Amino acid sequence: MCYGFRYLQVEADSAVEIGSVAGAFVHSSAPVTGEFSCSKDLFNRIHRLILAAIESNMQSVLTDCPHREKLGWLEESHLLGSSVMYNYDVSRLYRKIANDIAQSQTADGLVPDIAPEYAVFAGGFRDSPEWGSAAILDPWLAYQHFGDLRNLAEHYEDMRRYASYLGNKAANGILSYGLGDWYDIGPKPPGVAQLTSLSVTATAIYYADLIVLRDIAKLLAKDSDARHYEQDSEAVRRAFNEELLNRQTGIYDRGSQTAYAMPLTLGLVPRDLRAGALEKLVGVRARGNHTSAGDIGYHFVIRALGEGGRSDVIYDMLANPDPPSYAGQLAAGATTLTEAWDCNPHSSQNHFMLGHAEETVISPASISICRGLAANKSSCVPRRWET
Repeated sequence: MCYGFRYLQVEADSAVEIGSVAGAFVHSSAPVTGEFSCSKDLFNRIHRLILAAIESNMQSVLTDCPHREKLGWLEESHLLGSSVMYNYDVSRLYRKIANDIAQSQTADGLVPDIAPEYAVFAGGFRDSPEWGSAAILDPWLAYQHFGDLRNLAEHYEDMRRYASYLGNKAANGILSYGLGDWYDIGPKPPGVAQLTSLSVTATAIYYADLIVLRDIAKLLAKDSDARHYEQDSEAVRRAFNEELLNRQTGIYDRGSQTAYAMPLTLGLVPRDLRAGALEKLVGVRARGNHTSAGDIGYHFVIRALGEGGRSDVIYDMLANPDPPSYAGQLAAGATTLTEAWDCNPHSSQNHFMLGHAEETVISPASISICRGLAANKSSCVPRRWET
């Protein structure tokens, strides 16, 4: 059994002599396959902060935190999957996670938020689409990085059952339940999404599931299934925009960063409105270059800005010294990622979520951050090796 800690207090009376005390950083033996360095030391420190959280939580499952319940909350396995895979060979771990998910899936197709399901929770803590969709998105992500079709073939029917489960929960293509953009930055203490409607994140992830299933079906030569998921995804795309987009103003939902970033990244935004949606997302500058997104949305904020050619905004967000930010966590003494952006002492001080900047810094596919670094008279050397 492993326990996470930062400080250790040893007490003894005067008759006892303490010879030595040692602690060990225990984590999966997944081989290191990538590295990052740059001339801006803050970014190197952010990189190490994220890696410390990844390694702390890379056990037999990708744990949420190493000191509390140590459960495998599934949203992180796909949202931070690329961040992990750019640094480590976790092909075997992701096969194991896929098997855990399959064994935890219920008869009606539900995939619980955690796998293995050691504890059965209630409400969104058991059934949230952004979490359960790891059943579909994890094997696809592993295939993209490692080229292994086995997870796709072995778990294809499990994926289909989960997509069917979500379809049965949807009302006219819209899903409106779950935890949403967990731990976003709103006026209340962090928890269930505050700034973005549940229907945004749940339906957008459902759409992603259908698109991925379409592509998996094509790979597996299941042409009839591919056509079926193409039709279903198009129906969800139309429903998403009819329900959540004001075409007169171009505003999605309540105008949060997550509400623009998810549809931009996933291809839900109509082509004639994409430029406007990106500019609205760049409104992050109006918040002093601070994100308001949480566990779900921040991944898509980084992706949407990078893919939209706005690495200048990503640079300023990452370089921002004021909390809530990575630099703010470091200034507060954090040695791994914290659960809340503001390092709230009532939240976990070693948490696996919110490390999505790693994907932008490391990924050759979104190396636009290097242009931002160069524009600021800095340089970076990203490297990636695949095994």
